[in-house]
Amino acid sequence: MRVAILTASTAIYREQEEDKGGQAIKKIAEKNGDQIVFMKAVPNDIKVLSTIMQRIADGKLADLILTTGGAGCAPEDCTPEATMDVVDRPVLGIPEAMRAYMMSLTKRSMLNRCAAGIRGDVLIVNLPGKEGAVKAALEYLLPEISHAVEVIKGEK
Repeated sequence: MRVAILTASTAIYREQEEDKGGQAIKKIAEKNGDQIVFMKAVPNDIKVLSTIMQRIADGKLADLILTTGGAGCAPEDCTPEATMDVVDRPVLGIPEAMRAYMMSLTKRSMLNRCAAGIRGDVLIVNLPGKEGAVKAALEYLLPEISHAVEVIKGEK
C-alpha cells in the first residue's frame, strides 16, 4: 500500500519541534510493508491541508493518506475540516472506533475530532497528534484500514 503522511503543525513545519507523530506513522507503516510515497509537515491551515490532500488523491500518488495533528480543540486545529472539505464519502466508523478504543487508554481522547473519508479511490484518515496516541491508534486501526483500502481499490 502506498502511504502519504501529513503532519499538521505550524511549529513542526517551522522546524521548532520534532515530527514525532509523523515518524511514528512512518515506522508502523513500513513495519506493515507499506511504501511511504510522501511525507511532509505543513502549517495548521485549512487551505494548505485540503489542497495537499486533494492533489495527492486526485493525482493517485497514494492509496492512503494518514494525517497527524491539528485535530484537537485548539483554535488553530483544522485537520478534520480540511479532510471533510475534500472527501466524497465520509467513513464515520474509523474515527468512532479509534475514539472508543482510545477512551480505554485515556479519557482525553474524547477531545479528539479526527475524521476519515474517501476521495476517489484514496482513503484519508486523521490520527491524533501525540506520538503515543498515534502509535496506539494506528496499531489498532491498521488491519481494518488496510482492508478498507483493498475494498476501495476493488481488490476484495
